[in-house]
Amino acid sequence: MTAILHVDDDPNDVLFLQRAIKKAGIVNPIYHARDGQQAIGYLQGAGKFADRKQYPLPGLVLLDLKLPYVMGLEVLRWIRQQPQTPPVVIVLTASAEDADIAAAYRLGANAFLVKPSEASKLEEMVKAIKDFWLMHNVLPQESYGEQAAPAPSRNLGPDSKLTESGCHAPTKSTLRAPSEQQSPFQGTPFFEKELKCDRGAFSLFARDSRSDISKHYEP
Repeated sequence: MTAILHVDDDPNDVLFLQRAIKKAGIVNPIYHARDGQQAIGYLQGAGKFADRKQYPLPGLVLLDLKLPYVMGLEVLRWIRQQPQTPPVVIVLTASAEDADIAAAYRLGANAFLVKPSEASKLEEMVKAIKDFWLMHNVLPQESYGEQAAPAPSRNLGPDSKLTESGCHAPTKSTLRAPSEQQSPFQGTPFFEKELKCDRGAFSLFARDSRSDISKHYEP
């Protein structure tokens, strides 16, 4: 079952979200980090978080932006720079500024949600998160912290070699550096979905891609 990491420093918002999660019938294990530094420590498995039976790696991160020590966008940047299979990251924040929205998507957020002030709208939002991200969305079998097993050795010819991930690549003598102006998203098809709840209280925008760009993107 997918574990959820909620990163938020406001105890009231944490409490309200917990109530909404309970009403939505979400039974996934939920863990809380009170600041950006603790969130990174959790994902790294630092200190007490090394016990993955007690603190499992999350498949879904609900991330606030205005955090102590390390801001939410820096946490998102750090997550997308890791070589492991990344979790789904939904920004859940009070900010509705275009600059924050654009920066979050640019750094690899899967969705951006603005915290509603009414409990009923928050419950609808959490229900939509459950229906799409926890029920319909498909995650890779390997967990966030696991590497895929290396492919078996094969003879690909004198001018080739097999990378650790099993990908065919030219030998060092024939490697060419990519153009500095080439966008890391170039050639990566993606679409945005708009998912509305039954009563149209809010919209959920989600990005999906046909290739794992987060493993190659260096902001």
